[in-house]
Formats: sequence, structure tokens, C-alpha cells
Amino acid sequence: MLITGMNGPTGRRGLLRGAVAGAALLAAGCQSAEQGETAAGASAPSRAERLRGQAYGDAAALLKRYDDALAAHPSLAAAVAPLRAEAAAHAAALRGAGKADGKGSRSPSGMPSSGAPSASAPLSAVAADPVEARGELALAAKQTAQAYERTLARAPGELARLLASVSAAATVHAYLLSKGAAE
Repeated sequence: MLITGMNGPTGRRGLLRGAVAGAALLAAGCQSAEQGETAAGASAPSRAERLRGQAYGDAAALLKRYDDALAAHPSLAAAVAPLRAEAAAHAAALRGAGKADGKGSRSPSGMPSSGAPSASAPLSAVAADPVEARGELALAAKQTAQAYERTLARAPGELARLLASVSAAATVHAYLLSKGAAE
């Protein structure tokens, strides 16, 4: 390899030193950004916590739609209840229920959350026909998957992997629900 203007071992060493110095500066910059995020995180939720809270809000809204549909149409329970159970697990994962104490999770507003949608909240509008209600659930699952995908684009590593997983699952739920709605 010929490097113009840098002859012999001294030129190559200088280039190597420059690369190492650049990498060290980059690493120092990343560390100070993480430290700044940690210091700021004491008073305000981090970007990851805000994104997680947003995704949890989406999951909780979908879970409420499942609950409302099942309350309005108990005949859907056999087909919809397993999907609802998975949606509840996704909401719990996004809430951070897997943490040792389950504390520190936040609602979409950034405030501590109880982890469950309010039981006293009014039922959302559910179609009178069970087949239509199932189609509405399919649409809600699809929209939730799309919301996860939008959040995923801004999420850091571990949260991005979780969002990719729950987005894929919500897409499958939408397919399964729409398949039953078409029958």
C-alpha cells in the first residue's frame, strides 16, 4: 500500500497514532454523553424511558381494545383471549415488569404507572357484530405494530430489539384476527 507524503515507518506510525487518538476521542465523547444522560436522568426520564413509556401507552391502549371487545362479545374469547394474553405480556415487558422490583417504570406522560389500564375507564366503541369487532381489533393491532415501528426507529439497542419483537407479534395478531374476521 502506498501512502503519498508519508514515507517509511514514521509516516505509518503517525497515521496509526492519529487513528488511535481519533478512536480515543470518540470513546471519550460517548462516555461523557452517557454520563450526561445519567446525570440528567436523575431529574427527567431518559430518551429510552420516554420511548418505552410511549410504546407502553400504545400497548396498554391495544390491551384495552382487547378487553372491551371481549366484554362486548364473550363469544370471541376462544379465538381472542390467547392473543389478549400475549398483548398483556407485551405491555408488561414494555412497562418494565421484568425488573427486580418492577418499580421505576413510567407511563407515557413520564409519571409512575400502576401498570394496568384503569378498570373504571369506559368501554371504547365496539362494533355490535362480533366479526366486525374482530376486524376492528385486527386494525388496532396493525396500527399498534406500526406505532412500535415508528418508535423503534429512534430507540437504543435493547429497547429496539424489544420493540422489533412486539411489533412482529402485533403484526401476526393483526393477520390472525383479520383471517377470522374474513370467515
